[in-house]
Amino acid sequence: MSTFDTDNTLLFEMLGKGGGTEVFTTVAQSGKDWYCIHFPVESVIATIAGDASGITSLNGQTMAAGTTLFFRTTAITLTSGIGIGYREHDGNASA
Repeated sequence: MSTFDTDNTLLFEMLGKGGGTEVFTTVAQSGKDWYCIHFPVESVIATIAGDASGITSLNGQTMAAGTTLFFRTTAITLTSGIGIGYREHDGNASA
């Protein structure tokens, strides 16, 4: 996220507008650059990868409906459930 995102850019990201949102189920997701994943229903993470410390400790964990993870994620596979991945809109993936 850019240090200088405008209110509109942040609002678009939070609402999933502008092509920055992907809904996924149990099909493996790789090559992603999501800053946030939301689970609208109870979901089980089979595997997850990203740059957060200890992220692999979530492998095999159940996420309650409404759980949101805020860290950069590059790949995820669910055993069950639904996830919504949110991507940057301003193209500044380093911030």
